[in-house]
Amino acid sequence: MKIAYHDIYIHPLPEDHRFPMLKYELIPAQLLREGVITAGQLFTPAPATADTILLTHTPAYWQQLTEQTLSPREQRKIGFPQSPALTQREIVIAQGTIDIALHALDHGIGFNVAGGTHHAFADHGEGFCLLNDFGVAANYLLYHRHIRQALVIDLDVHQGNGTAALFANNAQVYTFSMHGAHNYPFHKEVSDWDIPLADGTDTAAYLQLLEAALPVLINRVKPDIVFYLSGVDILSTDKFGKLKVTQQGCRERDEMVFQALKQHNIPCAVAMGGGYSTHIRDIVNAHCNTFRAGISIYGY
Repeated sequence: MKIAYHDIYIHPLPEDHRFPMLKYELIPAQLLREGVITAGQLFTPAPATADTILLTHTPAYWQQLTEQTLSPREQRKIGFPQSPALTQREIVIAQGTIDIALHALDHGIGFNVAGGTHHAFADHGEGFCLLNDFGVAANYLLYHRHIRQALVIDLDVHQGNGTAALFANNAQVYTFSMHGAHNYPFHKEVSDWDIPLADGTDTAAYLQLLEAALPVLINRVKPDIVFYLSGVDILSTDKFGKLKVTQQGCRERDEMVFQALKQHNIPCAVAMGGGYSTHIRDIVNAHCNTFRAGISIYGY
């Protein structure tokens, strides 16, 4: 088992932006305390190279990030003030997703404690996302011929609009997004398959839709790897999610995904995505459940 982990604290961030970041420290600490993982399974990725980033993002946007020349309007769209540390963080996260994907190809599953930056487009960032780590990793694997076909299963409550746009004309990466119909982003891109959910969708309805979709996806795409975005902003406790999925339901969602993939011997690279419940313990426990489920089903 390989788990990408990196220093998440970006000190220039305003105080109200730091609370959601706490989970990235607390998740591995909780898993280590429980004995679910060992310290030896955690690793800190090196930064992704410019050549790797440029397989997905435009040279002009990459120059803006590296030279810190994003306009105030572009920074507002991202939601964070620009800083070299923030850019470096996303470069490392992108490499982390590449590394855990390569590990998954050999060993079945890999986790990124962060990642799931699915609102980043080729030429701009938005929604707290600068670089699209699933996009970068999928393009890296395709370019180096590690795979021929990838599937993105995005179960964050927010549509993976950046990912959908990145691969709109690329049949080698199939994008699936099951998300809140009336949630951010308010202008949706078109994934290969979108399932918009009504406000108030409960656990039973959510799991029924997912259970029906998974075998169709697997048979239709026949992926060499799945990139799974396991956002926990589907929880009823989430401040912005608008859905009514319980903690147990969120765990059953993860188990359902992992069991379906494992049954077909499909490797899985997992990134955490969003989670904005009022109490940090709800966020951390739901994310830890993703690790518990994946390790239980795929093994070490």
